[in-house]
This record gives sequence, structure tokens and C-alpha cells, in this order.
Amino acid sequence: MLSLKLPQLLRVHQVPRVFWEDGIMSGYRRPTSSALDCVLSSFQMTNETVNIWSHFLPTWYFLWRLLALAEGPGFRAEPYHWPLLVFLLPTCLYPFASCCAHTFSSMSPRARHICYFLDYGALSLYSLGCAFPYAAYSMPASWLHSRLHRLFVPTAALNSLLCTGLSCYSRFPELDSPGFSKFLRTAAFAYPFLFDNLPLFYRLGLCWGHSCGQEALSTNHGYHLLCALLTGFLFTSHLPERLAPGRFDYIGHSHQLFHICAVLGTHFQLEAVLADMGSRRAWLATQEPPLGLEATVATLGLAVAGNLTIIAAFTASLFRAPDLCPLLQDSLPEGGSPAKLQ
Repeated sequence: MLSLKLPQLLRVHQVPRVFWEDGIMSGYRRPTSSALDCVLSSFQMTNETVNIWSHFLPTWYFLWRLLALAEGPGFRAEPYHWPLLVFLLPTCLYPFASCCAHTFSSMSPRARHICYFLDYGALSLYSLGCAFPYAAYSMPASWLHSRLHRLFVPTAALNSLLCTGLSCYSRFPELDSPGFSKFLRTAAFAYPFLFDNLPLFYRLGLCWGHSCGQEALSTNHGYHLLCALLTGFLFTSHLPERLAPGRFDYIGHSHQLFHICAVLGTHFQLEAVLADMGSRRAWLATQEPPLGLEATVATLGLAVAGNLTIIAAFTASLFRAPDLCPLLQDSLPEGGSPAKLQ
């Protein structure tokens, strides 16, 4: 009878510092796991299991939403719907990339960094994807055809490159300057989010205390912004595990909650975009669309190529780095321990 042995789990003092997570004391996988070990580990309780499944399952949910909308009568043939479809592509990609990053990040230190480079790239493309429906359906009336409106998507494409570059670079000072590394990574994702949501912030201001008209916001926009706020808080605070190290190793640590809030936020964002599409359609039909199909494909294609080039450059720098570099160590120094390595 065929039987598979589940990978052995380790405590924090048994893995190199590059694999440590704040406040997580146990449940680590072997830092030289095989690909099969990584896949098997997703079926046992480790400190990554919920991270894996909390993005694997939503990938299928968003894919189902994409296919259901795309199969609607005349949906793909009508240019009005194209920005939504462009938004849904990276919406399906980013949770899948995150799931793969968390699954295979214990194969080696190099594999860990490369996995997260790809994860950051997918998130950057998602930030760009958000700009397409916001430019098409969610712009304030006074911004239509303004310089900001015309440059909104191209600027979001440049922001995605900046986001990928900063977030990938943030892994290099992670051991020597963890605070600086965290600041860079947070800024890399906070800036595109703030830029993408400028139309919503402006419409929210216009709707405060008087009749909103075309500036009315769906309640789902509010839920999305609340989830985004919680996501940022969890990412930066490392709560609750920072308050009780070892108590939330398997269930309830901040990265799991971060994943859940991010997915819920994306769900509410999709519903809000659909609400804007429906409620503003008659009014927007009288306006010229901001981007045609050719410009949309060109912008997205250039952004994908640029992000892949950045990821390739950082990956090449990892392979040029000496094996003795602390970022690439897959074993503890002799007599190593968390206290000594800090």
C-alpha cells in the first residue's frame, strides 16, 4: 500500500534567519524541501497552510466570476465591458501567485526570494488592473477627459513597475535593516493603492453632506476601503502574534488575517465596480471612453514585460551573489540560534 510521509516540521531556532517570521516560533518546513514536500505540506498543519489555502480557494472563486461574466450575452463583444475583463485577469493571478509563493518558498533561500519576487509582480499587475475599471467607470464627473484622466492608466502602469522594483529590492536589506525593508515594502504597495483610489476619495468628499448625483458611491466601495485599511494594518503590525509569540503559529497570525482581508477587499471591489458600471452606464455612454482596445492591450502588455524584466534582473542578481551571502544560507551557522543570529 502506497504511503506518503509528511514533511517534518521545525522550530524557529532550527531554520536560517531568512526564513523567520515575526512572532512565529514553530511549524516551519525544512528549508531544503523538495517540490513534492512543499505540495504535501499544504495538506498538513504548518505555519503556511492557511496562507496557502486562503489564496488558493479564492483563485477559483475569482476565476468563476471571470468566466461567468465573460460568458454573459454580448459581454465580450461590447467595448464597455473590456476594462472589467482586464481587471479580472490580474485579480485571478495575484492570489494564485501568492499561493504558489507560500507553497514553494521552503525549497531553498533562492527559491524563496524568487517566489516572492513573482508574488510582488502579480500584486503590482493587480494594482494596474484596478486602474482600468476606475478610469472607465469610477471617475468623478469633473475629471472626465482631464489631463489626470488621460494619464491615469499610463501612470498606474509606471507605478506597477515602481512597486515591483521597490518590493523586490526590499528583500535584500531584510536581515541587516528589517525596519527599512518593511518600510520599503509597505510604501511599494501603499503608493499604488492611494493613487488608484484617488477617484473614490474625491467622490467621497463630494458626497459628504449633500446630494451625490453621479458621484454616489456604492457601499461596497466603503467595504473595500475598510478591508484595505485592515490589510495594511495587519501587514505592518504583525498582530496578534507579536503580543504572544508562539500562540498563533498555525491559526490566527497576521499574515493569514492579511490574506483574508485582502480577498474580501477584492470581492467588495469587484461588486463596487459592477455597481458603478450599472448605475453610471447611461451617463457614461455620452462620454468618450478613456482607452480603446489597442491602447488597453498595449499598456497591459508593456507593464507585464516591464515587470518580468525587473523580476528577471533581481533573480539574476541572486544567482550572481556568493553562496556565503546570509540571504542565501539554507542552514544555521554552527551553534546558531535566534538570539545569536539577531
